[in-house]
Amino acid sequence: MSAGRGRTQVTARALTRVVTALAATALDVAPSRVSVSLSDHDGALAVSISSPIRVVSLNQIGGDDNAVLRSGGTVLERAERAQSVVREQAQYLTGSSIHSVTIRLNGAEIRHQERVK
Repeated sequence: MSAGRGRTQVTARALTRVVTALAATALDVAPSRVSVSLSDHDGALAVSISSPIRVVSLNQIGGDDNAVLRSGGTVLERAERAQSVVREQAQYLTGSSIHSVTIRLNGAEIRHQERVK
């Protein structure tokens, strides 16, 4: 018995949705706030992401020296981690070769910590 011949192709729309979901999760924002564009780079994908990032409020940081660490690190550290996560997970989930992931942060969404009663 021979295996069926053919191929599976992941469309650009499906790739965009996967990358959007990964970036939204990594940056802690709603997927509707993330914009993704894909382009070809010598047969591999170049991914460009534009999104806000969720951050802790400045009031919270001023009163707590460890707030930045607990929130996942600085904005730059979190953006770099998001780049790696998007690249690795998108390659794993789609089988696509990813040349580069560029993240452009276009805003900050303030996370207000709720008080414990």
